[in-house]
Amino acid sequence: MYLVLIAGLILAFTSVASLFVGAIAISPWDAMEFLLRDASGLTSTERTILFELRLPRMITAILVGSSLGIAGVGFQALFRNPLADPYIIGASSGAALGVTIAIMVGWQAALFGLRTTAVAALLGSLLIVAIVMFIGSLSGRSNSLSLLLAGVALSSMINSIVSLLMFWSEEKIMVIFAWLMGSLANNGWPSIASTSLIALIGLVILWGLSRPLDSYLLGDVASQSLGLNLAWFRLLLVAGASIATGAAVSSAGIIGFVGLIAPHMARWTVGPKHVWQIPMSACYGAMILISADAIARTIVAPTELPVGSITALMGCPFFLGLLLFRSRSSTVLGDAS
Repeated sequence: MYLVLIAGLILAFTSVASLFVGAIAISPWDAMEFLLRDASGLTSTERTILFELRLPRMITAILVGSSLGIAGVGFQALFRNPLADPYIIGASSGAALGVTIAIMVGWQAALFGLRTTAVAALLGSLLIVAIVMFIGSLSGRSNSLSLLLAGVALSSMINSIVSLLMFWSEEKIMVIFAWLMGSLANNGWPSIASTSLIALIGLVILWGLSRPLDSYLLGDVASQSLGLNLAWFRLLLVAGASIATGAAVSSAGIIGFVGLIAPHMARWTVGPKHVWQIPMSACYGAMILISADAIARTIVAPTELPVGSITALMGCPFFLGLLLFRSRSSTVLGDAS
């Protein structure tokens, strides 16, 4: 537990530090003086940048990164494969398809006060993961390798469909393209409410399944002997992981590999118990995305890079290293049971 608390403190420090870096650097001492004494240490421009741009962006990065982190835990457990993540198995692509369609048709309806993109991303993510699970069930006995490959194939197909939709909608192609690259730039205070609500629902579902997750990884026979209802358990697990993915994609677009890296870092830190692994993965996911966003907006300032490109540059070497490491022990793609 103390390791999770330490991670939370590091996350808090990283989050606060990210507020003061960017194309326009802001002195943390002037900011603290402004907060504590209401002095004139900050100019009106700096106050606008700090409280209207960077603060909501930092909160969004925490929500998106933590959502991707816990979604990665859920999908890796669901497929019993440490190489699964929302990006690889198609959940992110499904959410992207939903948002792309919503942008193209100009859908303005909302559900329970949630933004259009949030609803579309949630539905798309749920649909694609359900299709992956259905394809895996057709063989009569799903295994992690077949489910993972089905997710990769569907993800490629969905990405192609999104590209075709962009081609047919030239007037909105730049809006869709910028969103698909992954960015936190356009998130303000109004979007935080819906993102936090969806992310919280996903977190509650997945953390509530933490004990059954431990037994589920023992295999179907062992988990059923312990009284686990596999059908309901998998349904809830798919729902929780897909909801978390939808929350992330609706706010920041496609951001890959955070859901792959964070769960592995969490397991290396706190071990296999999901009651600690899930909050630790949320902390790591948030730290990764906050760091990537700080790099994206400073490395070529005043130009801003897509944060999805930064996470891809971070995640690809990690993924390849994980493949090489696992190839030296048992199988390349993990347990196929």
